[in-house]
Amino acid sequence: MTAAAQGDSTRDAEGSGLILVERRDAITVLTINRPEARNAINLATAQAIEHAVDEFEADDAARVLVLTGAGGTFSAGMDLVAASKGEMPMTQRRGPLGIAAKPPVKPMISAVEGFALAGGFELALSGDLIVAASNAQFGIPEVKRGLVAAGGGVLRLTQRLPRSMAAELALTGGRIGAERLYQLGLVNRIAEPGTALAVALELAAEIATAAPLAVAASKRIIDESPDWPVADAFAKQGEIALPALFSKDAAEGALAFAQKREPQWQGR
Repeated sequence: MTAAAQGDSTRDAEGSGLILVERRDAITVLTINRPEARNAINLATAQAIEHAVDEFEADDAARVLVLTGAGGTFSAGMDLVAASKGEMPMTQRRGPLGIAAKPPVKPMISAVEGFALAGGFELALSGDLIVAASNAQFGIPEVKRGLVAAGGGVLRLTQRLPRSMAAELALTGGRIGAERLYQLGLVNRIAEPGTALAVALELAAEIATAAPLAVAASKRIIDESPDWPVADAFAKQGEIALPALFSKDAAEGALAFAQKREPQWQGR
């Protein structure tokens, strides 16, 4: 049993039942709970996602977020039935799907079973890491419906895949399997079908056992450095890294290594 295997009971985000939130020690599991609609995202679901992510960010004891879907499917994306009636899954603070424009500052892992299509793929791409079942399928088929994957799909695929592969997915609307995305470096771990969440929790536990300040600084550098001018990169990195490097946790890490024991992090 991993360190993440014991925790609080599952509860509904905002009491809606559309999103289930479970605390497992320092790990928060957020489950999209519309299996009857293949976990498609309508406005109420997007609002529940935003609310759950806001609560996760505000909780100092919550270190890692794992996003998954109920019923063996990650998400089919935007609820097109609701969209046809003029209801778009756009929230005030976090934008498309309740998360895509402003993902959490803390680390997030997407645990994908079944399909992650259109906005579902964009949800997965909102995370820092992706764990996928070996038979999972991904795609941004928006162009086949006269739409554009403007919830981060085209943008993030262009950042994370070779240009030619991102262009193929964006321009054809075709699907791609988890194994191929693993080969291309977009998927971090391949899991047996039905075990993506379990593998994601193991990966989350590895993050949660690392020093909090160091993890936070590392993620900031990953997120912010693409916009830095080359000449300023090391100076900007230093501004973010130095508080962690001179923290009590840094001293504790060195001492624990010398004493051959597990470090006891204080987050300061």
